[in-house]
Amino acid sequence: MTQVAKKILVTCALPYANGSIHLGHMLEHIQADIWVRYQRMRGNQVYFICADDAHGTPIMLKAQQMGIAPEQMIADMSQEHQTDFAGFDISYDNYHSTHSEENRELSELIYTRLKENGFIKNRTISQLYDPEKGMFLPDRFVKGTCPKCKAPDQYGDNCEVCSATYSPTELINPKSVVSGATPVMRDSEHFFFDLPEFSAMLQAWTRSGALQEQVANKMQEWFESGLQQWDISRDAPYFGFEIPGAPGKYFYVWLDAPIGYMGSFKNLCDKRGDIDFDAFWQKDSDADLYHFIGKDIVYFHSLFWPAMLEGSNFRKPTNLFVHGYVTVNGAKMSKSRGTFIKASTWLQHLDADSLRYYYAAKLSSRIDDIDLNLEDFVQRVNADIVNKVVNLASRNAGFITKRFNGQLSAELADPALYKTFTDASASIGEAWASREFSRAVREIMALADVANRYVDEQAPWVVAKQEGRDAELQAICSMGINMFRVLMTWLKPVLPSLTARTEAFLNQELSWDGIQQPLLNHSISPFKALYGRIEMDKVNGLIEASKEDAAAAKAPATGPLADDPIQDTISFDDFAKIDMRIALIENAEFVEGSDKLLRLSLDLGGEKRQVFSGIRAAYADPAVLVGRLTVMVANLAPRKMRFGISEGMVMAAGPGGKDIFLLSPDSGAQPGQQVK
Repeated sequence: MTQVAKKILVTCALPYANGSIHLGHMLEHIQADIWVRYQRMRGNQVYFICADDAHGTPIMLKAQQMGIAPEQMIADMSQEHQTDFAGFDISYDNYHSTHSEENRELSELIYTRLKENGFIKNRTISQLYDPEKGMFLPDRFVKGTCPKCKAPDQYGDNCEVCSATYSPTELINPKSVVSGATPVMRDSEHFFFDLPEFSAMLQAWTRSGALQEQVANKMQEWFESGLQQWDISRDAPYFGFEIPGAPGKYFYVWLDAPIGYMGSFKNLCDKRGDIDFDAFWQKDSDADLYHFIGKDIVYFHSLFWPAMLEGSNFRKPTNLFVHGYVTVNGAKMSKSRGTFIKASTWLQHLDADSLRYYYAAKLSSRIDDIDLNLEDFVQRVNADIVNKVVNLASRNAGFITKRFNGQLSAELADPALYKTFTDASASIGEAWASREFSRAVREIMALADVANRYVDEQAPWVVAKQEGRDAELQAICSMGINMFRVLMTWLKPVLPSLTARTEAFLNQELSWDGIQQPLLNHSISPFKALYGRIEMDKVNGLIEASKEDAAAAKAPATGPLADDPIQDTISFDDFAKIDMRIALIENAEFVEGSDKLLRLSLDLGGEKRQVFSGIRAAYADPAVLVGRLTVMVANLAPRKMRFGISEGMVMAAGPGGKDIFLLSPDSGAQPGQQVK
């Protein structure tokens, strides 16, 4: 039965433009790409778009740390992201940025409509403010002690120990993550989106089938606790779009981020000229709109986003397709274990098709987390793709090439068996369409086993040795090639690179409806290896490279900071507790029984101190130190040592051993003066 073509717009969540793409991100983009490729194979009109989420405080601060403009940073990151997605064959029709004119215009349009319709409210609120950086602090930029369980070093919105949620003003001993300063309270006028006005609409929409049942059930918790007005404004300094008519006020990143879906599509429409933007976004649109997202951003996409669209007279999504997280070897991705793997690092060691296949074999329409077990990954890819699918082609193609000049037989050896294969297309297609990818893979591999059993039973290598059985040999091997063709057609959405090599081998583009007719009297190309086995040493190399990536990200590649990274930020109050003084070295001598220490007799301007210092290797003749001025920590608690009491610490630089350099003040400094 011919299916009616649909108009479909598909998006993935927008990657944040301050970090690299990793395997957790890739789950979503691979899942969406498989679904999109299947829809295209079935003749649907699909546009697949994405963009970088390029606004917000974290991007502004990171650009400052890098010493570049935010625009330069997000442009560089966009290029990196697009390279990674292209490397995994993610077939986007357009990849854009939320920092674009299209997104600015649409954000202002939606905001203006919401305001005109009475859904924007103004009120003054008190917020934590960093007096040193001169900025209001987002929740995640404040840390302190949890007000519920008293766990230290918790963010300003929720506790990772007891899972409590709270306001950053409730934290005990709050500190700014940006400067280490103690925040102060300041008032500021903010703009709020009146989300509670859409409560009835949202309760109906979340139960309309637009969400998976697990997600819809989760949303009920928010309705039961009562929806709150949503703060959509941020104060300068902020990297984003300034709110019309409100100088110094900016749209909160989560307002313009989902509008980025519309902005990226608008950019595509303008570039192409043959796509009607309104036909996909107007209220009465008959197109389908699907968002693939992770479960961590369900709240924004299932409450704020549809309410914003409803309030500004745009259409709502047809469905949100929510997935879970990725674990590696049964645990959360870890930089220290080398399992926090960047997309680019994977591609330096392994191919894209292998990860696409493994994710497909694990994915379903539910939001369960999936585990990338690396040993299982190697075994499954080798067993399924290499041993079952590609081997089916290789064990038959040689006979066709050598004995029959690459020509397939005129008739099928087993039409009934071939019909068993083509009849399975309906079930496998339904599995791809409903995102039950693991079920589709299971059905495909079960039929791959059937195909290989057929070849085993027919034993073409035996038939080839017997005279007068050439026609039978050609028919058997042609049957094997035709079953391989069907299997690869079903796998085409998953394995684009292998598919391209397969189509070159078969001299034919693989199409879903095309497999109803077998390849007969058809010429194939000489067989070349289509896919190689994965060895565990490649995976081990990947893990080691990921550890190196993590280490390189912690500090500069070379220089003193690489060997001795800057320690955790302290507040000015902490620093002020250290009392450093100028000291005159009156005497310096070896310490009997120690090959590291010198005994220094110091004068602090009338007060005498004895200090043991581990600088002997750098000063073979201690006498050269006598009469020098240096800097010492004068209020360090005395330390009892085997050789006597050490009453402070002299300041030196260098990695140690002979490379130690005692600090000296400029001439004119006097013993006892405080170093400030």
